[in-house]
Order: sequence, then structure tokens, then C-alpha cells
Amino acid sequence: MPASRRALDVLVIGAGLAGLACAHDLLAASRTVGVLEASDGVGGRVRSDHVDGFVIDRGFQVFNTSYPQVKRRLVLRDLRLRRFTPGVLVHTDRGRVRLADPTRAPRTVSSLLSGPSAGPGDLLALALLSARDMLGPVGPLKRADDHTTRTALAAAGISEEFTDLFFRPFLSGVFLEDELETSGRVFHLVWRSMLRGTLCLPAAGIGSVPARLADALPTDTVRFESPADRLTDDGVLLADGTEAAASAVVVATGPGPATRLLPGLDMPPYRVVTTYYHSASKVPLAEPTLLTDTRLRFLNSCVLSEVVPGYAPAGSALIATSVLGEGATGGEGALRDALAQTYETDTADWDLVTTRTVHDALPAMPPPQPLTRTSRVGPGRYVCGDHRTTGSVQGALASGARAAREILRDLSR
Repeated sequence: MPASRRALDVLVIGAGLAGLACAHDLLAASRTVGVLEASDGVGGRVRSDHVDGFVIDRGFQVFNTSYPQVKRRLVLRDLRLRRFTPGVLVHTDRGRVRLADPTRAPRTVSSLLSGPSAGPGDLLALALLSARDMLGPVGPLKRADDHTTRTALAAAGISEEFTDLFFRPFLSGVFLEDELETSGRVFHLVWRSMLRGTLCLPAAGIGSVPARLADALPTDTVRFESPADRLTDDGVLLADGTEAAASAVVVATGPGPATRLLPGLDMPPYRVVTTYYHSASKVPLAEPTLLTDTRLRFLNSCVLSEVVPGYAPAGSALIATSVLGEGATGGEGALRDALAQTYETDTADWDLVTTRTVHDALPAMPPPQPLTRTSRVGPGRYVCGDHRTTGSVQGALASGARAAREILRDLSR
């Protein structure tokens, strides 16, 4: 079978965040690298489309400025980041409750104490938990015994009532599961990152994050529309019958292609999320704030055009609402009814712009959850992705960095 190009040191299959980070670090070490991408662009699950003048991220996503890998690899000002409100609006059976970060919005403390949201005991427990996670060293968080998030919250003194009011609705959108069964160790690390950073969106869409990473690579490093058929003794056989030769191959794809290319690979189950994008002629909530629902009819909702005005054409508002699985229970009509209640407005004239279902949105992370795993799966064979670390932008980038380190050590021998 013909070889498509000269032999490289490393071939990376997949131009998502993990694959791009891996390729960048290998190139920085003066290794020859090629990236094979099956689609027509970089990013994998982190991409942005343009539909009828709207910016549509593939699944509702936010960008956290505190991640170490993000700080290392990106110039944040180049992304023109726009912030979310530091808090959430929670829809309850008694109406909406605002829960804000008191460290960034001190005036909200009195309203929390006087309202139905939290009592002094919960606020004290939350303050102690947050201070430890935010200000303390990260080592103890990583080494702690691992239990579920619900158990971790109870151990911190958070009442079940406050957990069900705030943490369960909010974290269901973070971990894409609504039972708080995710690793408590992962929760503490995520909570730390949220307190230390800012949740925001790039002005051009979340897809500009991998685009910036790809721009830092030499021209022609990434070959698009080049799906890998199988790994060979000499490299990778592509679907078009050509073979790309390399001393080492890194599989940095989603779970499906990864397990096909690397039979026997240990892969966790993945969470599925669907995001509905509606347009409205009137802004239903004139602030860049996440809206959650204690009845869990959806994970979260937000007027994205209030976060980034460029997400919608002039005169329109873009509302993104995410649900677990492949669609809302009862369909889009039932979801629209729920949104009418939570936004406290008529949604009958909202138009459905599009939906996006991401089948491999996030790996399940039950306890005990390893925070990192080796990328080596065999001689000259490596794998990276958030399934090797934690389900986050930080996890994907860190996994790519670890794969690069291990490859460089092996090649140097």
C-alpha cells in the first residue's frame, strides 16, 4: 500500500483539544509531527457553527479562565472573552431565587440570609468549603478519599435542602448527571477552578479556542478529512487506502473511534447532552446569567446573546437550553412550556433555530476517579483525551501534554 508522506516521529489522530496540545508540545521539542483529522475543522466537541446568522456552539459550553493549561497555551485577551454573571437564577416552585458568589457580589449576602435560599448554617458551611477549596493547596484535594459529590457536600455541612436547591440543579449542567454521583474529588477541583477563575465565552464562539491552538502549529501540520481506518506496524492506514508512516501514533479521538483503533482500550461511558437553540424578538432575561430549574426539566438555560451580543443578529436574542440525553422529555413543546415558566414570559413566538446532540459530551466520573492515567497502551501506541484525566478543557489539554511527555521520553531511549 502506498505511503502518503515521509515518515514522521509522531502521528496524532484527532485535532481536538488533547490532540492539538500533544502536537504542540512535541513540535516544541523539535519532533516531526502530523495530525490527521476526520472532519473539516479542528476542535472535536469544541466547535462553533454559523446558522442563519447565529453562532451555535456544539453543546452549551463555557470557558474557565483559571485552568492552568489554558493560561499556559492561550493569550486570553485574544479571545475577547465576555463574562457570565457570577451566580445563577434558580427557578423554584415559589419563583426565582438568585444565588450569587458573595465574594464577587458582597451585597447579596443579606438577601441570601433573609430569603428562602439558605440559612446561616448553610452559608457558613458553604463559606468554609469554598475557602478551603479556593485558598488551600491543591494537593490535599487530589489525595483525599473519594466519595460522591452528594456525600462530599454532606460532609462539608451542606444541608440536603440547600443541595437540592442549588448544587444539584447547577452541577447537573457541569457534570451532565442529575444525581450528584460524580467523584467528590473532581467536584472540589472544579469548584476550586470556578472560584479562582471567571466563566465566560469567547466573542467568536467556543470554537475559537481550538482555532487559536491550531494557529500556533506550522502550516499543513493538520490534514483535514483524513479519517484513520486502522493502525499498522508502520503508522496509520487511512480510509482512502494510503498509509501515513510514523514511529509513534497517538489516538486523540472521541471514544468510538478510539476503541475501534485501539481494541481493548478501557473507556468509561460518556454522557449525552442535547442543546436547543431558540431565537426570540424580545430578550427574555436581560442579563448574562445561567438559569437552572429545581424540577430538573433542563440542565441550564441562558440568553447567550446577553453574554456575547454577536451570537445573534441585530434585533434577535439567542437562548440556549441543554437537557440530558438525546432530547427533552415530552419533546420541544414541553421544553418550551418549561422555559415559559422559568423565564416568566410567553415563549409561543420563539423560533427553534437548531438543536445539537453531543453523544460523547463528557466521560462519567464516579468515585474513585483517577485524576490522570498513562497514555501508553503499547509499543509506539498512545492515547489521550479527557477520558484519561477529568472531563473538562483542562483535562483534555493536560492529557495531551502528558502524552507528549511520555512519547518524548520513549523516543529519547
